Amino acid sequence: MPGPGARHVMELPLITPAYAQAAGVPATETLIQFVPFVLIFVIMWFLIIRPQQRRAREHQNMIKAVRRGDTVVSSGGIVGRVTKVTDDPEIEVEIAEGVRVKLIRTMISEVRTKGEPVKS
Repeated sequence: MPGPGARHVMELPLITPAYAQAAGVPATETLIQFVPFVLIFVIMWFLIIRPQQRRAREHQNMIKAVRRGDTVVSSGGIVGRVTKVTDDPEIEVEIAEGVRVKLIRTMISEVRTKGEPVKS
């Protein structure tokens, strides 16, 4: 014979679906839940993504402006003087007296000193 609380436990599964159907979530409450996510994305955009894009654009402009006579630093830490620049993605850099190597332009991490302008 079930005790006094058993009847209440038996009715519980029948009552909860009725409450679940009656309680609807308003559309405005659903939109308010997305506001923090949008706010986090906007903050990340201004603090992380936008400055990173600006640095990448500055690096691209620096690479395009490399000319003969510039002292450059490769991403591996090799310092040299640019001896030959072509339209290819490669440039020729002298890293010691008589030692010339070819570098991919994108591997230049810094231009330390600018060379003299090319005379026309």
